[in-house]
Amino acid sequence: MRILGIDPGLAITGYGLIESSSKGIKVIEAGVIRSDARNKIEKRLSEIYGKVMALIKDTSPAVVALEELYSHYKHPRTSILMGHARGIICLAVEEQRVKLVNYPSTRVKKAVTGRGHASKQQIQRTVVNILGLKELPEPVDITDALALAMTHANVCLRKL
Repeated sequence: MRILGIDPGLAITGYGLIESSSKGIKVIEAGVIRSDARNKIEKRLSEIYGKVMALIKDTSPAVVALEELYSHYKHPRTSILMGHARGIICLAVEEQRVKLVNYPSTRVKKAVTGRGHASKQQIQRTVVNILGLKELPEPVDITDALALAMTHANVCLRKL
């Protein structure tokens, strides 16, 4: 099964496509989608939408795993901007008729590292080890997206 993990953001949206089978998990493709900070928000969202649509068409995932919206009281603006990007991604997934699943960050951390409050560095190291990557993906948004995809693969294995 091909699973596309997406870590939504207005400036940088990370993505990671994995293939999960009885032989294990392997990375097919990973990267980032960037929007130009000099543009108005509507233009930036349009850029993200178009690139996510193209990504889904090019990679044909069976499912998209997306991080749930969260809010931190010290940074409410961040969650609002993430919500805009997340909404556009949800629209693109629906228009491509691909199944969408959502996971809170604590569930992803627990599924990948065994700890619901693991640090970004712990997640990065664990993702690199499990997937057998030669180097740490940069930026961290890529690792977060791969962790989302891995979480869904883990959830599917439990259902078997």
